[in-house]
Parts: sequence; C-alpha cells; structure tokens
Amino acid sequence: MHVMNYPLFFTTIAITGILSACNQTGTTNKEAEKDTTAAAVTEKTYLSQPLVTNIYTADPSAHVFNGRIYVYPSHDTATGIPEDDLGSHFDMQDYHILSMDSVGAKVTDHGTALKITDVPWASRQLWAPDAAFANNKYYLYFPAKDSKGVFHIGVATSSKPEGPFTAAKTPIKGSYSIDPCVFRDDDGKYYMYFGGIWGGQLQRWNNNQYDSTKANRAGDEQAVLPRVARLTPDMMSFAEPVKEIKLLNEKGELYKEKDNSQRFFEAAWMHKYIGKYYFSYSTGDTHNLCYAIGESPYGPFTYKGVILKPVEGWTSHHSIIEQNGKWYLFYHDVQLSGKTFLRNVKVTELHYNPDGSIQTIDPAGKQ
Repeated sequence: MHVMNYPLFFTTIAITGILSACNQTGTTNKEAEKDTTAAAVTEKTYLSQPLVTNIYTADPSAHVFNGRIYVYPSHDTATGIPEDDLGSHFDMQDYHILSMDSVGAKVTDHGTALKITDVPWASRQLWAPDAAFANNKYYLYFPAKDSKGVFHIGVATSSKPEGPFTAAKTPIKGSYSIDPCVFRDDDGKYYMYFGGIWGGQLQRWNNNQYDSTKANRAGDEQAVLPRVARLTPDMMSFAEPVKEIKLLNEKGELYKEKDNSQRFFEAAWMHKYIGKYYFSYSTGDTHNLCYAIGESPYGPFTYKGVILKPVEGWTSHHSIIEQNGKWYLFYHDVQLSGKTFLRNVKVTELHYNPDGSIQTIDPAGKQ
C-alpha cells in the first residue's frame, strides 16, 4: 500500500448553482444574472458502497471462517504526516476486524484486534495484513517497520477470528517487505506471498539480502518480482528460503519496469479456480488490479488481464473469496473522504467466463 502525489481518479462532482455578477458599487447586476446558466450536473457513480463508515479502512483481506466472512483491513487515520512517495503518511496504529454473515448482510466492527504498541519488534506502520486458520487457532500476518525503518512481516495468534491477537516477539525470520497473503492449497500446505516496491522496499532485496542503497528499477531493467515461501506446519516461520515468482507476459517473457500497466507493484493475492492458481496483484502507479494464471503455487504465472480498473484514489488492493457458490472481490476506494490516505473497503461480485478468464470490473459501475 503506497501512494504518490498523483491526481485522483476523478469523476465529476455534482454541482448546481447560479452565478451572480456584481457591478463596481457592489450591487447585483441583473442583466448578468439573467445570462448566467446553471452548471451541468453529473453525479458520481460507484459500483458498490463502503462496508463501514465509522472508520476508514483499506487493503481488505477477506476469508470465510465458520461460514462467516471476516475482513482483515488496514485502519487508515489522519496522522498529519506529509504525503510522500514512500507512503510515510500511512502511519497505521492498529487493526480492526470486520465480519458479516454474507455479502450484503450487516457488518460488525469488532474493535481493536492488535495495536502497534503490543508488537515488541515493531516501530511504526501497520500496513496491509492477512489471516489464516490452522492448528485450531487463527493467525494474523502483518508488515511493520523495525527500529531501523526496515519492513518485516510479523505474526500474531488468537483463539477467535476477530481477535484480540497476541504478537510474536520477533518477526518471521527471513521475511521482508509488505503485503503478506497466506494461501492454503488443497494438500493442506500453506504459502505466503508478499512484496511491494517503492515504499514497500522490495527493490532493496536481492537474493534475500537487504541493500538500503538500491533505488527503484529503471525503465529498461527487469521489473522486481514478487516473493513466495511455504510456511512451517506451526504457521510461525518459513519452511524454506524465500523464492522469486516469475510473472510473465503473454509471450512468456519477464516484464521490464517500464511495462507498468502489467508488471507487479504490490498487493499479492492467491486463489484457486478450476484447478488453476490465480495470482492477482496491483500495478501501483497505473492503478490496475491484474491477474495471472499458473499450474503451481510457485508459478510461473502468465498474465491474463485486468480484474478491476482504477478506483477513485491512488492505491488499489484487494482479495478474492468464494461463499455459497459465488465469488467476490473486496477492494477499496476513497468515496467517503476524497483523500488518498483515508480509504474505505467495498465488495462486489466477481464473474468468470467459461474459459476461466475473469470479467473486468469497472468501479464506477459502467458496462
């Protein structure tokens, strides 16, 4: 989750009003008033409405636990920190977990599930989390910066899906960057997908070694690749060294950084459909949610298309779940605030074509 000072994805704000002109003495100029016409009225349109309005939420990781949908979002707040390209102003302090019986049902905000002050190793910025269930307990995975300002991924546990969660004393060994997504395969093995460039620091990690001097890739350089690692049975650590995921274009080639309408930026998500692995992600500075398909949880994954066109706001981050035979896309925009750092979580139905491709969604509700 990252922001730059780019213009919002604007639709026109609804305006009405009659302009009056005044003469030099300050009296109303009736002739000018007669010639004034009302501005055109165009309503903003949205495909769906925010799940909650009492707090600002973003980066929704949704799961079905015990037949109920639980959403694990970031909790946006206005901290007063100036906006920059590294997302420093996203200084989240805690997590609130949401739940509902089904899409369209009443949404419950379960309150604070974990605070940064309860994470021994973390200094700031509780960014986009995810959750999993195994071993009769619930695991919350989250990125945060350590005392040196380097992102790592932590884990916390609870006996309930809504928490509260108790954080481990140290981050997961070998973890780095942001946006963890934990996926359970059909054989019961769990994998963590993660990474985000720019403020997410993924460009500083090569061969799992950190180099603070590494800058963003130049246009003709190979794009930074997302990461994956299988988890140990206790869900608390990696069972293997972190691997790069090959994300290929439709010609079977790795992307270059200049291919920013399709290359990986952040917000990895994995789900399975008709036996195929669907790796979806955000392109960041071009604001698309895209997907690629592979035959293995490790990839390679071949690009197939756009799931969600750019939302109102800068960032795009999502999750995909199935409940009762229907598939749903959870995402966010800035409908409530109009500010890139105060977002709100939404959901809409996801549709597949007979060949397994995903139908592209327009967040403005246009066909």
